[in-house]
Amino acid sequence: MKKSLSLFSFPFLLCSLIISGTASAQDRISLGKDGPNVSLKLEIQRAIDKGTRYLKSTQNKETGAWSDATLPALTALPVSAILGDPSLKQEDGLPPEVEKAFEYIVSNAKPDGGIYGKGLATYNTSLSMMALMQSGNPEHLPIIAKARRLLINQQQDHDKRGEVDNLYDGGIGYGGSYAHSDLSNTHLALEALHYSKKVLADTEFDESGEIELDWDAAIEFISASQNSEGTAKRLGDWATVQEEDKGGFVYFPGSTKSDVVKVQTDGGEKTALRSYGSMGYAGLLAFIYADMDRDDPRIAAVMKWLQANYTLEENPGLDAQGLYYYYHTMAKALIITGTKKLVDPDGKEIHWKNELALKIMATQQSDGSWINGESNRWMEDDPALVTAYSLLSLERIFRAL
Repeated sequence: MKKSLSLFSFPFLLCSLIISGTASAQDRISLGKDGPNVSLKLEIQRAIDKGTRYLKSTQNKETGAWSDATLPALTALPVSAILGDPSLKQEDGLPPEVEKAFEYIVSNAKPDGGIYGKGLATYNTSLSMMALMQSGNPEHLPIIAKARRLLINQQQDHDKRGEVDNLYDGGIGYGGSYAHSDLSNTHLALEALHYSKKVLADTEFDESGEIELDWDAAIEFISASQNSEGTAKRLGDWATVQEEDKGGFVYFPGSTKSDVVKVQTDGGEKTALRSYGSMGYAGLLAFIYADMDRDDPRIAAVMKWLQANYTLEENPGLDAQGLYYYYHTMAKALIITGTKKLVDPDGKEIHWKNELALKIMATQQSDGSWINGESNRWMEDDPALVTAYSLLSLERIFRAL
C-alpha cells in the first residue's frame, strides 16, 4: 500500500499553493517580484476582511450552502475564498462556516464520482474538488480520487478511437445534455486534475498509472479554440479570422450563434469568431495546466493578444458580461505564470496587479460584497459568487505583491 502522507497533509500550505500558483521560476513567462507595497497590502486585507465577513454572514446555516443549493460549485468558490484569506491562521483550524460547507459539498458526491446536484457535472465537480483539496481532511481523499476519475471520463472522443478528428475531441463540456466541449469547463477540469494529481501522489488513492487524461488531445482542443489562420481553415469555408482576434480565444470552436462578426473577404462574406478576455486567460491557464512548453508560439500569441486588449473597464469583446470572472481568470493566469508587468502595443508598462486590486476594491459594496450591476450573464447577479471571484483575485494579488 502506498504511504498516506502527501501535500494534502498540510492544508494551509496547499491552500497557499492553489491560491498563488505553482509555476517554478525557470518556467515563468516573466520573472521578478514587485517590491513591498505595505499600504496597498493593508488596503487589500481590509477589503478581504469585509468580504469574508459578508460571505460568512450569508451562508445558509442549516444546509451549509451558498446561493443555489443544487449547484455545489456556488458553495465551493466561497469556501476557497474564505480559506484563501492571508490572515487565516493554521493554529485556529478551519472556520466553522467552512466545516459546515464541506459537509454540504460531500453530501453532493454521486456514485459516478461527480460532485453535483441536478447537472453541470464538470463545472460543479471541478470547483468542489478545488475546495476539498484545501480542507486537509484525509477523509476527502477518496472523494477527490473518484471525482478525478469522473473528470477524466468526461473528456470527449467522438469516434471513440482515441483519434483527434473532431473539433471537440480532447475537450470537456458541462456533461449531460450539453453536447460539446467548451474552453471554460475544460480549463476548470484541467485545473482540478493538475492539482489533484499532486495531492493524491504517493497515497493509496493515486491512480495516475491506471487512468489519465489524454493531455495531448486536450491541447489539440485548446488550440482549436484559439483564433488563428489554422483554426479558421479547420472550421471550413464559412470561417475567417480578423487580425485583431488572432491569438485570442473563444468559448468553443465553431460557434456561429453568438460572439461572431461578419467579414467581407475576397471569397465573399465569412464569419469570424470574436476573441474575448476571460477566454483568453482561460486558454492560457489551460495550456499551463497541460504542461505546455512555455516557449510555445501559441502561448506567445495569447500573451500578445491579452496585452493588446488589456482593460479593466470591460471583459474585452463582451462589454460587462462576465466581468468578475474575467478579473478572476486574469489574476490567476498572470500570477501563475509569474507575469510581473504587461506591456501595451505602444510599449507602455502596465502594473496590472496594482491596477486590478484598486479596481476591484473600488467596486466593493458597503456590506462587503461585490456584484456585477451591469450584466447578470453567467450568474454575476449573485453576490456570493461575485464576492468569491473578487476575494480570490485580491488574495492572489496580496501574495504576489
